[in-house]
Amino acid sequence: MGGTGGGNTITGLDFEKRVDFQELLISIPGYSLKKIPSKAGIGIFFLDKLVARCFRKHDFYKFLDEEKVEWRKLVSKKLLPDDALLVIIRETLFIIEVKFQQVAGSVDEKLQTCDFKRKQYLKLVAPLGLKVEYVYVLNDWFKNPCYKDTLDYIHSVNCHYKFDELPLAWLGLPIQQT
Repeated sequence: MGGTGGGNTITGLDFEKRVDFQELLISIPGYSLKKIPSKAGIGIFFLDKLVARCFRKHDFYKFLDEEKVEWRKLVSKKLLPDDALLVIIRETLFIIEVKFQQVAGSVDEKLQTCDFKRKQYLKLVAPLGLKVEYVYVLNDWFKNPCYKDTLDYIHSVNCHYKFDELPLAWLGLPIQQT
């Protein structure tokens, strides 16, 4: 399907036991997170070099304000990302939504909103020349055959999903060589 199980925290972010994106990043050798003075979000550094910026919820709009993007003219309502990761070298904004379920619930329909949300984020960052990738990190609950149509739909609208892990290479982030 769309991903592999977690387990290798050297080359990917293993979401099986924890779901805090920033905590997972700093647990990987070579990575550190630091606030950049007078900038929105958190700077993600690899071997002391800025490689990405991470924005949560309203911080994303503070970033747009910094960049002089008049977002209120582009969309009628804020979308608040769990984590928005701007990978500098790829000029790509990754919207990362973590969805873990153990029983059927409202998240089922939320998975079907990725196309609309990706297009809204594209409108917001178009003035900056950025690309947008929308990715769900799902737990094994979603491997149930009843989610096949939903998972197929996610791919059909150029969105992505991974199971339990988000590979650093897929994001375009560096990996420390051992």
